[in-house]
Amino acid sequence: MNNTFNYTYSAAQQEEIKKIRSKYTHEKTEDKMEQLRRLDKSVTKPGTVVSLIMGIISCLILGVGMCCTMVWGEEFFVLGIIVGVVGIVGIICAYPVYSAITKMRREKLADEIIRLSDELMK
Repeated sequence: MNNTFNYTYSAAQQEEIKKIRSKYTHEKTEDKMEQLRRLDKSVTKPGTVVSLIMGIISCLILGVGMCCTMVWGEEFFVLGIIVGVVGIVGIICAYPVYSAITKMRREKLADEIIRLSDELMK
């Protein structure tokens, strides 16, 4: 009658189990600091995505304009300059678009972020 009980505890293993379990349960346990971080990221993320897409497309347009002027030469030279200028204008406008979108998002979420930060600082 030698009954023994073996138990091993691993904090890392328990944390991993909790993470896996949270994927399959629909419990939302987000504290106020996590909410504040999520809101702060959501301010700049849309502007970053839009300006990156705009900048990449504008760079490609500029490249097409350069190809028209350098590779295809005389036939498409003027068209290449026009296309290249359109690409340059798009590249130049990418940052102001980022700034405008970020400013709108900051104004929209400012009250919520200030409310959460006030609650956390108390």
